[in-house]
Amino acid sequence: MANRFIIGKGELLTYDIGAPPMFPNKVHPYTLEQAQQVLIPQIATAAAELARLPREACPFDLAVAKLQLHPAYISKSYFPRAVLRDTGLVSIGSRTIRLHPREDTRKNAPPECETTELFVAGSRSALARLPTLASQLDPNTPAGDQFRRIENFFSMTPVDRIKLFEDYDGKVFEVGLHLAPGHSSTALRDAFAIFAGQHGFTVNPKYEFPVGGMLFVAVEGPTSGLDGLAQFTLLRVVRPMPKVRSARPIARSSAVAVGCTLPLAAPLSSEPKVAILDGGLPEQHVLTPYVNHYERSDPGAADVPDYLEHGLGVTSAVLFGPIEPGGTAARPFAPVDHYRVLDARSDEEDPYELYRTLGHIEEVLLTRQYQFINLSLGPDLPYEDSDVHAWTAVLDNLLSDGETLMTVAVGNNGERDAELFLNRIQVPADSVNALSIGAANHSGAGWARAAYSAKGPGRSPGRRKPDAVAFGGCGKEYFHVLRSGRRPELAATMGTSFASPFALRTGIGVRAVLGADVDPLTIKALLLHAVDGSAECGIDEIGWGRVASEVANVVTCGDGVARIIYQGRLRPGKYLRAPIPLPTGELEGK
Repeated sequence: MANRFIIGKGELLTYDIGAPPMFPNKVHPYTLEQAQQVLIPQIATAAAELARLPREACPFDLAVAKLQLHPAYISKSYFPRAVLRDTGLVSIGSRTIRLHPREDTRKNAPPECETTELFVAGSRSALARLPTLASQLDPNTPAGDQFRRIENFFSMTPVDRIKLFEDYDGKVFEVGLHLAPGHSSTALRDAFAIFAGQHGFTVNPKYEFPVGGMLFVAVEGPTSGLDGLAQFTLLRVVRPMPKVRSARPIARSSAVAVGCTLPLAAPLSSEPKVAILDGGLPEQHVLTPYVNHYERSDPGAADVPDYLEHGLGVTSAVLFGPIEPGGTAARPFAPVDHYRVLDARSDEEDPYELYRTLGHIEEVLLTRQYQFINLSLGPDLPYEDSDVHAWTAVLDNLLSDGETLMTVAVGNNGERDAELFLNRIQVPADSVNALSIGAANHSGAGWARAAYSAKGPGRSPGRRKPDAVAFGGCGKEYFHVLRSGRRPELAATMGTSFASPFALRTGIGVRAVLGADVDPLTIKALLLHAVDGSAECGIDEIGWGRVASEVANVVTCGDGVARIIYQGRLRPGKYLRAPIPLPTGELEGK
C-alpha cells in the first residue's frame, strides 16, 4: 500500500469538448394563460402594497418583491432574464425556500419542494406597469415562455424581514441591506441611516461589512420600532445581534500534572503558511519553537486566562493532534502563526463585540498570505435556513478563490433543543467555502458523533454539514493538549474546538508531503475522499465521515482504489473530458 500513491497531474489528460446535444422536450406545469390568471392579481396586489409605502422607505425610488420560481426551474439556465429585462426589474439576491406548487408534472414529486426565491428590485412605477405588461406577453417570445415558470409574486413585508428571538431584550440589531444597482454602499448606508433615525434607530458607522451584493450594518434602537424600520425596501433581514460563543472548554482537568515529551525534529516543512485565529497564547508555554508569529489584534485589550488556555489548546491540536499522556508528541507538519482575536473586551457586555471580532478575522484573511487557517469560534447562533449571516457572508466571499483551506468548528451545542433547531451547526460553520468540522467521540474503531457536536443540515447549496468530523474527545477518551507552563504538561479536554484544528493538521500534512503543486481546494477534496465512513450515523451528524488522522491514508491508495487529481478551472458554459488513466492490458479483479 505504501507505494501506491495518488496519481497527480490528471489535468494533462483533459481536453475541451463541445456541448452535448440538447433535446428541449420539457413538459411545463403551466401555460402562459394559466400563469397569467394567477400571477397578474398577485403582481397588482404587490404593486399596490409597495405604492402605499412612504417615500423615505424607498431609497432611489426602488421597491423589492419576491419572485418564486416553480421547483421544475431551479437550474441557472431557467433564470428569467427576458422577463426581468422587458419589465425593468433586476435581480438583487436570492435564497432557497420550500413550497407546494399548484401543479407538478414530475413523477413522484414530493408535496413540498425546494425552489429559488428571487429578490427583484425596480422603481414603483415599473412595478405599477407590470400587470399590464404581463397581460400582453406573447407565448412565442422568451419573456412569455419564462413568465410561466413563475410560481408566485409577492411584495417584501416587515414580517419577511424581522427575525426576532422571543426572549431578546437587547437594543442592538444586525441589518442586512441589498446594494442598489448603480448606487454605492455609502449612498445606501446614508439613506438607511436617515430612515432609521426617523424610527428611533442609530446606525453605528464603526461596524459595517460590504460583501458581494449585501451591506451588513449594526443598528441600535427599540424593539418596538422594528416594524417601521423593516419597511425600508432594500432591507433584507434584521435580527438581534448575537454574542460570541464561549471559548471556554467543556471540560479541562488540572488536578494532576501529566507530562509528555516534545518531538526533537523540526516541523516537516516550512512552506505551508498556517494561521490560528483564537484566544491568544499565555506568557509561559512550550510552543515557542513552533510559533513563527504571535499578534494581538487589539493590543490595548487585556488577555483572558481561559481564552489563552483555549488558544494554546487549539494551537497544540493543529501542531501535534491529541497527545498521548506520558508519550512523545507527533512531529508537526509546519509552524504556525497565532492571532489573538478574543480578549477581555470579548467578555464585556458590548453588543458590538461580534462585529469587532469579525473585523479582526477579516483583517487576517485580507492579507491573502495563508493557505491554512483554523477558526474555533463564532457567534452563539445556530444558522437559519433563510438568510445569511454577516460572518458567513464575509468568510464565503474571502474564501471563494479556493486559495485558503479554513476549518471551522461547528459548535458544542449538539445537546440543545432539537425541536427548536438549537442543536444545529453554528454560524459561520454554514459557510459553503469553509470546511466545517464536527467532533467524533473516539479516535479508534467504534466511533460516532460526540453528543455535544452540533448537527446539520447546512444551507443550500452546502446542505451536507458538517462536512466531516474529527476526533474531539469525550468523557471516556479525552483530547489531550498542552497546558500553560514552562514544562510540557497536558490538559484533558474535549470539543469541536479541538476536532477542527486536528482535521486541519491532516490537510497541512498533505501539503507538506505533496508540496505546493497541490492547491488547498484540492486538499479539501482529498480529505473528504479519504474519510472513514464506517460509523452508523446520519449525514446530518457526521457529514461525509471522520477525517483521516494519518496523512498516509490520504496520499496513498488502499486495495482496489485509485485516486487521481485533476486540477484546473472550468469556465461557465464550457465542457471538458477528463479521461481516467488505465494500465495497458486487462484489469484483474472481480
